[in-house]
Amino acid sequence: MKSFESRIAVVTGGGTGMGRELARQLSAEGAHVAMCDVSQEAMAQTKALCEAKAPRGTRVTTFLADVSNEAQVHAFRDHVARAHNTDHIHLLFNNAGIGGGGSLLLDDRAEWDKTFAVCWGGVYYGTRAFLAMLVAAPEAHLVNTSSVNGFWASIGPEIPHTAYSAAKFAVKGFTEALINDFRLNAPHVKVSVVMPGHIGTSIVINSARAFGRDPKEMTEEQIDQTRDRLARLGIDLKGVPSDLIRAGIQQQADAFRDQAPMTAAQAAKVILDGVRSERWRILVGEDAQVLDRLVRETPEEAYEPSFMEKLRAQANWRFGLAELTPGPPR
Repeated sequence: MKSFESRIAVVTGGGTGMGRELARQLSAEGAHVAMCDVSQEAMAQTKALCEAKAPRGTRVTTFLADVSNEAQVHAFRDHVARAHNTDHIHLLFNNAGIGGGGSLLLDDRAEWDKTFAVCWGGVYYGTRAFLAMLVAAPEAHLVNTSSVNGFWASIGPEIPHTAYSAAKFAVKGFTEALINDFRLNAPHVKVSVVMPGHIGTSIVINSARAFGRDPKEMTEEQIDQTRDRLARLGIDLKGVPSDLIRAGIQQQADAFRDQAPMTAAQAAKVILDGVRSERWRILVGEDAQVLDRLVRETPEEAYEPSFMEKLRAQANWRFGLAELTPGPPR
């Protein structure tokens, strides 16, 4: 699929970040885009950005859906068929994601389960729901977003990262298994797994809001929980005023988005170039390339402090992915 013109592309998590940039770049090339997200306001902004650059006649539609809910994903599929008057699609980007549930021992199970349900369930439900429409197209491509945490289940030796990593490992394995499945049973459908490193998106603040921890609205109880979590890392915030902690969390989330080594727009371009080249494995960012190499070279060292030092020395890993569990600056 060398050109996206007149193709029908479905993007989950299209309201912000890489999903927004995928929608913008696809529509700018003349692809008809159907997006879903949990924020109608964010999608409206994405749609306006798309329509400002898209060729005349390009359709861009939005649908409110939580990809962790299979019934809502099915409703999204039905909306796509009606809104685009089609029985097929050419591109499916299972992109929606959320961060949370770092510790299996200490964190709330509901948060753990929700993170896993969005990051893994959203990919599985999306693939199941749209599979027949992909197969019905003359040519099609399924693109599932995993992460560097799909081959390295860590954000550093002192921070647990279990729900997100488990989900992203599942996405990677599922997508790789589909290579042969599609080759045997639907050879006109290609598949890619995307593994980004640190990309400048709003995932940190969006995840915090999804779990009722918007920094500006955090309760004193939530602030105390933050103090306790950071105390386990050797960071004492007992005397730090709550408002300063709230401001620090917001600042860190903004920095994760604004000071990343790669922007969401750059990441989307890498992904779309990978689709054009029919690459099944798409690493996004220099840090992802370096991390992939280091894990392969010294797998037994991957979860030791020495590995993190080696990573910092060889890649732009100032923030890493640690801010998926946001806390005050450190």
